[in-house]
Amino acid sequence: MSDYMTTVEASEIGKAMWTGLRLSSKSAGALTIPAFAFCTLPCLILPKLATEKLRLWWGGLVSFFLAILFQARFPYYRAFHSTFDLHCLMGWNDDRNAVFWTLVEEYGLIWRLLLAVLLTAVCWKILQYALNKLHVLSLPQFTSFVQQILVATVMLVAIAAFAVFVRFGGSFTYADGVSWLSAGVTNDEFLNECILDDIQALYRVREFAENMRAGKIDGVDASRIREFARSINGYNGESEELRPYLEWEAQGAILPRPRHIFIIIGESWAQWPMLEKYENLHVADGIKGLMAEPNSYSTRSFLPNGEGTAIGIVGIITGLSAVNMDAQYQPRSYDAPYITSMAPQLERLGYQVDFWYGGISSWDNMNRFTLAQGFHHFYGYPDYKAPRQNAWGTKDSYIFDALFRHLSEEPPTVHVIMTVTNHPPYDLDLEKEGFDFAKTRDAIAALDNIEDVEDLTTEMGHYWYMDKVVSDFVHKTMEEYPDSLFILTGDHAARTSPGTRPTVFEHQSVPFVLYGQGVQPQLLSPHAVGGHTSITATLIELIAPKGFHYYSLAESMTRNPQGAFSSSTWITDNTIGSLTGNRVETIPGGSAEDPQKARGKVDEILTKIRTLSWWLMEKGTSFE
Repeated sequence: MSDYMTTVEASEIGKAMWTGLRLSSKSAGALTIPAFAFCTLPCLILPKLATEKLRLWWGGLVSFFLAILFQARFPYYRAFHSTFDLHCLMGWNDDRNAVFWTLVEEYGLIWRLLLAVLLTAVCWKILQYALNKLHVLSLPQFTSFVQQILVATVMLVAIAAFAVFVRFGGSFTYADGVSWLSAGVTNDEFLNECILDDIQALYRVREFAENMRAGKIDGVDASRIREFARSINGYNGESEELRPYLEWEAQGAILPRPRHIFIIIGESWAQWPMLEKYENLHVADGIKGLMAEPNSYSTRSFLPNGEGTAIGIVGIITGLSAVNMDAQYQPRSYDAPYITSMAPQLERLGYQVDFWYGGISSWDNMNRFTLAQGFHHFYGYPDYKAPRQNAWGTKDSYIFDALFRHLSEEPPTVHVIMTVTNHPPYDLDLEKEGFDFAKTRDAIAALDNIEDVEDLTTEMGHYWYMDKVVSDFVHKTMEEYPDSLFILTGDHAARTSPGTRPTVFEHQSVPFVLYGQGVQPQLLSPHAVGGHTSITATLIELIAPKGFHYYSLAESMTRNPQGAFSSSTWITDNTIGSLTGNRVETIPGGSAEDPQKARGKVDEILTKIRTLSWWLMEKGTSFE
């Protein structure tokens, strides 16, 4: 996987190897403790005690565990550009049956398990040979009591010192040691992730989970909750709850009132295939065609709420920023809708609000969650009797066909639609759908840093299918219902990248397109900044009468906010960067901007919006 690495000097690789060795001593030490406690120490008391079989079975179990993790980290990094991280927690709460079959069909679970068994068998034989043939050195025998005490003391101190040395990652103090927090010592992201062995990466996941439960989340400072509340919209009064601090007044409708509103969330709808650099792929021609029409507006300065589908959906329907808490599993989410949630506010404007999904309704608790947040209906593919395509659900075309048939029977409705086809396992019959595989494969082969041309072509074929189905639906619906409004975006971009070394923009950004009645290319600023959490506020400002009151943490894109952020990335009108580390880039088509100044725009809003999002989920609207 060296293609994922930038050009680095040999000294950087050496630094990574040395740091990884020190860090992995902690993992090795932890796995050694059971053998030391249950085999070595008992033998000091009972020298004739046979513990070889126990050592062998423990060694075999550890070998199997590590072999499985070793096999898993390769496809995991290719999907998420990370060793085990928060996506593990998302997967645990996801549809486990669908996840299992995705692992089987797309990521080679069966052959990887067989390979793990083979690796375990090799380790088992090596350990068996060592236990049977390589005898442990016998302890020296002393007749003098003083000598016995002296040797025992030296051994005790040596073992304790070695344990401390291992515990702190090749050091006797925490400050000089290595931990997963301080392991990123090189200038290359791939190398830094390689430094983390699988045990340390899982330990990182455990720390993330504990911090989430304890409210110790980056960007959350509950002690400043009142200060942050006052800074949202300039409310100068005094209140013991958040409601007045988060209340905005609409400036007056910019668009004619649409009868039907469609918020289409494309699965893995990354923005990078829409760039000029990739125009020869022709997989985003549908959305690019919509963007070029006179009744359309689009901006590149847009981010999802995070790097997972559920995070994106939650951000859109609740207006709450990602704070490493799964809102769909928070008890408070089922007491009442959050004051910033989409559905109750759009209902006050006279709309029914429905959710359409290409998978099963129970996926990630999403049907119960959306209904608890004020949605009137939730439709999964069994509800509209669509055939099943794979473990995740039906084909995108069946979603939109069912929805179109539904429109004539409905009152004014906001439809939130989540597609599913552009997702592993990539098992759609692309040739049957009309995808030119050979032409796209040749265009992909001409790009730089492509690890597997065939795999990326297949992924792009599914992207093309989603793009075509959505754009066809938009045109068909506009012809039948010209008083419609469409908002097109993606749930995340992080799973599909153009090669092994994508830019931050390519790896993270999703589109934001407004299309429909009254929309013009100059509707908003050419580089209006936004994210999932600003969609509801923007929609309300576009269609609500002057004086309509609504609640939002994020500023409407009609008010020209300075910046936006996701769980890992920040963006302004011209600049994008990672929240951790020092990766900063100019957005394609943007103007050069001072990186520190650009980041400062985002820092002004990040902590207050994250803190308020956490507070609403954890404590509600009261300051007490």
